Amino acid sequence: MTSISGSGVPQFTRDGLLRGARRTVPIGTAVAVYGTVFGALAAQAGLSSVEAVLMSGFVFAGAAQFIALELWGTPVPIFALALTALVVNLRHLLMGATLAGWLRGLPPRRLAASAAVLSDESWALTTQAQRSGERDRGFLIGSGSVLFVCWVGSTAVGALAGGIIEDPRAFGLDFAFTAVFLVLLLGFWRGRGDALPWLSGAAVAIAVESAVGGPWYIVAGGLTGSILGVWRDRRRS
Repeated sequence: MTSISGSGVPQFTRDGLLRGARRTVPIGTAVAVYGTVFGALAAQAGLSSVEAVLMSGFVFAGAAQFIALELWGTPVPIFALALTALVVNLRHLLMGATLAGWLRGLPPRRLAASAAVLSDESWALTTQAQRSGERDRGFLIGSGSVLFVCWVGSTAVGALAGGIIEDPRAFGLDFAFTAVFLVLLLGFWRGRGDALPWLSGAAVAIAVESAVGGPWYIVAGGLTGSILGVWRDRRRS
């Protein structure tokens, strides 16, 4: 699992996998907290422990899963759930695009594995590592694998404890979801030049959520921030 120096093959080693895994353990702990919240809420929404775990394993998208629980009912609104999950997860196109150049040249199976474990947290940690000089593409899979295990495992714990924890929000456990993203966001701050895309994206997201509702604010805010970030970088160059 090593690359040949100067061959043009992206570096992908076991050491890179381990660096990504070790770097992610603290974030994984927080992910486990809101994974437990999701499992408990899933149980209260009528999902069995097996169904909750399967959802986390196959979907592996926290925001989309929490929104899905809000739509869950009898009969299950399959079309609405699918459309909502698609809209919420469109941000993965933006995340994937930012890493496309860095991952270019990986064999298809490793590229597919990288995409499978890509999440907000693994993307943020990998991007920060890349900016700090990380060249090993194994970092992303190492990071994402830790998050996957934490998310699915904690879903099982929460689902089994669903009858014990009647209202996870009463204990403030749902704030762990927000806290993780705030910590990751601060890690990206590079100076006042970031204020325009950050604040503009936030303003657009708030405006769209107020005017339209639903999950569209995620896409609108993400696109706004991304476009202004590209415009800023081109002006600098």
